Amino acid sequence: MKKLIVFDLDGTLAESKAAIDKDMATRLAALLTVAKVAIISGGDWPQFQKQVLANLPKGKKLQNLFILPTCGTKFYQYKTGWKQLYAENFTDAQKKKIIASLNEAVDASGYKAKKTWGETIEDRGSQVTYSALGQQAPLDEKKKYDPDFKKRDKIKKHLDKLIPEFAVNLGGATSVDITKKGIDKKYGIHKLRDILDIKISEMIFIGDALFPGGNDYPAKQAGAFSVRVSDPNETKRVVEGIIGCLDESGHFKKGF
Repeated sequence: MKKLIVFDLDGTLAESKAAIDKDMATRLAALLTVAKVAIISGGDWPQFQKQVLANLPKGKKLQNLFILPTCGTKFYQYKTGWKQLYAENFTDAQKKKIIASLNEAVDASGYKAKKTWGETIEDRGSQVTYSALGQQAPLDEKKKYDPDFKKRDKIKKHLDKLIPEFAVNLGGATSVDITKKGIDKKYGIHKLRDILDIKISEMIFIGDALFPGGNDYPAKQAGAFSVRVSDPNETKRVVEGIIGCLDESGHFKKGF
């Protein structure tokens, strides 16, 4: 029996930093009517507001939605409004070391982009994110930058040596996410278990980066039943399948 559906955001529910489209919004709204849903992403809270919440119907159904920004280092729950339950923020000294190490790793990798759109390093409080082409890069440019993750994997290997005390994961189309060690989507899955009193075996995780080094992989390591998707269109089909596995009372049919 599954009780909670957990999604990644970029590459899973929407294109990188883009809003969920109308079809996805309709499917999520239908899912929220019959099941609890959580979204864990490397993006910060304002990104969730822009990409997801602004496009979903308002009202009590949002009480079934749980938001975990910056790979689970923050947790937002809806009552009469959205409330932050925790944030695992870096100290100023930690941020300084991470940013210096990022610059060194990018230079050493040989993959520093010649053209960027906006800042490449973003301080998200509980996470520092490197966006290889900048925060405002066009989606077409982002898609063709590193589709096989090889460029960012080389950056990650340098970072693993420079800052072994932190966790380095790859996500989105051009991103490298850095959090505290042990504070990643596995941590987020554990928080969902503890706060919602739902066993990990009762969760389904859906994401596009469910490979070693990908920022969805820790969720799989946590023990959640995981479904890897290639893009938001495939996610829509998965959501339709999940809704089809629910009985009239909103419970998963036996054997699922």
